[in-house]
Amino acid sequence: MTKKLKPMPKFKSEAQERAYWETHDSSDHIDWSKAERVRLPNLKPSTKAISLRLPVDLLERIKIAANKQDVPYQSLIKVWLAEKIGAA
Repeated sequence: MTKKLKPMPKFKSEAQERAYWETHDSSDHIDWSKAERVRLPNLKPSTKAISLRLPVDLLERIKIAANKQDVPYQSLIKVWLAEKIGAA
């Protein structure tokens, strides 16, 4: 038996839409069993700037390693951190 879906409501503002979805179940409007996975390869993940104090000698060694790989040192630090926590 297929569930009868409700039509998608029209919203006058993003705030109105947000308030609606906070109190309603989307499965009343969308058949999620027919959903397909989508890849967004050009979507950049959100980033946040942080301040990190490193010993001068350590930073110089990181810059040398980055230079040998021809990558920016900050990018190399991000790769190393991701590898260390298993997110690569």
